[in-house]
Amino acid sequence: MYLFANATIYVGLALAIYSLLIITLGISTKNQRLINSGKGGIIGILVCASMAMLSLFYLLATSQFQYEYVTDYTSSELPIIYKLTALWAGNSGSLLLWTFFLVLYTVMVAFSRKMRGNPMVPYISAILLGNIVFFFLILGFVAKPFVLLDEVPIEGHGLNPMLQNPGMIIHPVTLYLGYVGLAIPFAFAMAALLLKNVDDFWIKMTRRWTIIAWLFLSLGNIFGGQWAYVELGWGGYWAWDPVENASFMPWLTATAFLHSVMIQERKNMLKIWNISLIITSYALTLFGTFLVRSGVLTSVHAFANSNLGLYFLIFMGVAVIGALYVLMSRYNLLKRSAGEFNSYISKESSFLINNLLLVGAAFGVFWGTVFPLVSEAVRGTKVTVGMPFFNTVQAPILLSMMFVMAVCPLLAWQRSSLKNLKKNFLIPAILAVVAMALMIVLGIQKAWAVIGFGVIVLLFITHFLEFYRGVKARRKMTNEKIYLSLYRLMTKNRRRYGGYIVHIGIAFIAMGIIGSHNYDVQTMKTVNLGDSIEVKDYRINYERLDQKREGINDIVYAEMIVFKDGKRIGNIMPEKVFYGNWDQPSSEVGLISSLKEDLYVVLSDWENDGKATFIVKVNPMIAWLWIGSFMIVIGSLFAVWNGKYQNITPRYTGVRKEVS
Repeated sequence: MYLFANATIYVGLALAIYSLLIITLGISTKNQRLINSGKGGIIGILVCASMAMLSLFYLLATSQFQYEYVTDYTSSELPIIYKLTALWAGNSGSLLLWTFFLVLYTVMVAFSRKMRGNPMVPYISAILLGNIVFFFLILGFVAKPFVLLDEVPIEGHGLNPMLQNPGMIIHPVTLYLGYVGLAIPFAFAMAALLLKNVDDFWIKMTRRWTIIAWLFLSLGNIFGGQWAYVELGWGGYWAWDPVENASFMPWLTATAFLHSVMIQERKNMLKIWNISLIITSYALTLFGTFLVRSGVLTSVHAFANSNLGLYFLIFMGVAVIGALYVLMSRYNLLKRSAGEFNSYISKESSFLINNLLLVGAAFGVFWGTVFPLVSEAVRGTKVTVGMPFFNTVQAPILLSMMFVMAVCPLLAWQRSSLKNLKKNFLIPAILAVVAMALMIVLGIQKAWAVIGFGVIVLLFITHFLEFYRGVKARRKMTNEKIYLSLYRLMTKNRRRYGGYIVHIGIAFIAMGIIGSHNYDVQTMKTVNLGDSIEVKDYRINYERLDQKREGINDIVYAEMIVFKDGKRIGNIMPEKVFYGNWDQPSSEVGLISSLKEDLYVVLSDWENDGKATFIVKVNPMIAWLWIGSFMIVIGSLFAVWNGKYQNITPRYTGVRKEVS
């Protein structure tokens, strides 16, 4: 098994190098046979990557402790699902997963039916193969997944308890699919520049790829936030941790890219900006990997004892410098074919403002993340940047983005007249102001919260008007029933209305963020058995403290009855879990959720006589975070489902076919 498993890595590396060289040679000599040979090699690479993955899955599932990776991340008592998901618990396993996804994406592009015969395919394949070669080199010589130990231990070290959560089964997989997915539009952009095809063909062909990568990045951040909320016991969902930031930054720039490409398609503008955005997004995925694996910043998410940072930093530098060189070499060609803005008050301008806000948000996150490194290099002291900095910087940017999202749907392309603005925005603006006044009457006094909720109301109204006017116009022409007319309206323009659903989902998430950050309540109290804790309109009766054993783990738990406004609403059982093969215990929170708020209880400490200390939080509107996340997924899938590619005849074939 050892020889076979390692052979999958080294044969995969050899095939990757062969395919890269032979496709490059085929491009330079315009020989289709060589290119086809290289594409055949890509299939072989996929077989090798798949066999390597299956081999490591087998070793983990069967507790083959003679392998270092299996010993480090599993134990015999670990449930089978967590034995398997330990594949992405460590450096080498997670890089193997990354490599597998990268090869899978490459095969899908290289053999895409819609790209058959397209001159960009060899260039795209070569660029992606360059990435594959790098990752196989790392797996083969730096972070080896199949290393044998000199002595076989009786038992493994086990899996970090924080990773033994359903969210961590899905979170890394979706995040990696998003990270790797952004390499596809990057490869398309570079191929288009190399071929001097400066039209929007590459954007049309990568639209679906980009949305899918963006969706997986969204899911990765969402599942990560849910995991942090229920597993870490601090009552929050986003701590601006360096590794959280690493996954958020490419999400921001990819979001900007998805919006600005629409301007290029419609108005032939922002070509240089769009390519710069996709280069930045791709670079940020590599930067995030550098942060996770370098150990330069402290993070609950980072891999321990990693020496991979330098390799990723060098690779990121080479890739970015190469991409910028290609971009600058085509700068004049791109600039000559660019369009211009006709008005500052137009849909194009709102998209550009949205882009600037998103890039500004990404830069703010980047600066706050790397500032400890900068301060240490300049002053010799690592200055930590905490949540207050990020919240202070990002809150007004989020509010501004929500406002732009609210007004954009009702703006016209090219130019909006004063009459048009009055017609479209007078009633929504009045309703938003009335809603803000009503909030103040109901007790929402904080200025930022009132303004934030007011902007969200405006967004809901303008998006509702877009659906309403579209249905009204369609019914006037077709006399269809309302639901049928709505369905056909949306399916005729999936991208537009899928985007609106995503906007509404983001508005729900903003509601959750504003509510939970401005109106959360927390208390810490030590009580005796039979006593109660009162927070807001909750009364929590402490009934029992006990312990139990599950396998090699000891669990201390408290049984509590929860009343709200004098009415019993349920039982909760916060726990502290002590793992037999891990030093640090973990908290399992007691949680009761509603659309209005979450009651969040953590067992902090206890004594032999039953006296215990609890942390109790009331987190308003948390449920809207998860509802909004669900709507983002629905909107994204709706936008890409059954999307149509435009048939565009390539201007340059690039290679000749050899006749046998």
